[in-house]
Amino acid sequence: MIRELLQRLETEQENIYIQTHNFPDPDAVASAYGLQQLLKINGIKSRIIYDGVIQRTALSNMIKDFSIDIHQSGDYLLSKKDKIIIVDGCKRNKNVTDLIGEEIAVIDHHPGKEPEDVEFVDIYPEVGACASIITSYFIELNFRIPVNVATVLLTGLFRDTDCMTRGVCPMDVQAYTELFKTADNFKVNSIVLNNITLADLNYYTRVIRDLKTEGDIAFCYIKEECNQNLLGILGDFLLSLEEIRFTALFADNHNVINISFRNESVEINAAEVMKTIVSGIGSGGGHKQMAGGVIDSKVDFNPEAMFNKIITLIQ
Repeated sequence: MIRELLQRLETEQENIYIQTHNFPDPDAVASAYGLQQLLKINGIKSRIIYDGVIQRTALSNMIKDFSIDIHQSGDYLLSKKDKIIIVDGCKRNKNVTDLIGEEIAVIDHHPGKEPEDVEFVDIYPEVGACASIITSYFIELNFRIPVNVATVLLTGLFRDTDCMTRGVCPMDVQAYTELFKTADNFKVNSIVLNNITLADLNYYTRVIRDLKTEGDIAFCYIKEECNQNLLGILGDFLLSLEEIRFTALFADNHNVINISFRNESVEINAAEVMKTIVSGIGSGGGHKQMAGGVIDSKVDFNPEAMFNKIITLIQ
């Protein structure tokens, strides 16, 4: 698809925007940055945008260290003629705002229905990180990957696959092999390892204190505000316990309930469990190994009943 997309954009007279999902994580930012630099090699200017919040200090530091020019969509005056490429998300997903402009391409690795009204669609549900898809474009076009781009892409790949231990397919392995040759691997390791702050330790304390388990399932309701990205990090922490194979974390964020699942059981599909529990009261999705979602109103959430429902669905 990338050759056709480049041909389409080479003659484009309107502004080109690369949009991530609303609360971008390292893979989303890395993929957008990698695509922007690939377009730049072909003389195509673009801007990276999102509609939401950068939630993690580690991601803000990566953006600053590599001078990634990413802005909230409100910083620009978008028009209906502008062209939008969505990366690490898909048109009509609840976590991707429908901005003013024409969506002409979607590049993603999340399972879901392909949009029929988008000209270029490249979705690989089996791939562990969107950064791997962007890397495959460099390989296909035989473009040398600059050091900074390789470093950022490898960081995104490591973070979404939990250091190549989650949801990895041959495309991810090929991307890792290619990126490792050029990336500043010391910098990659530093970014990946320095992923939490001292303030985050309070949430670890709360999770340990309020954790409930049933067999190899861990469940916790965090009554204080906790952002979606940190929920995932806490889920990965719990999943490192020998006895736990599935984690379900919930957090009260301004009277909506954010949800994060982590799974290492081959018999369970976290995305399908997520879709079932939020049906009619919210939205969600993801992958077999990890999923995220939201319950739109706190009144529809009963922690004990939800825990029992998840147990019933899994066991």
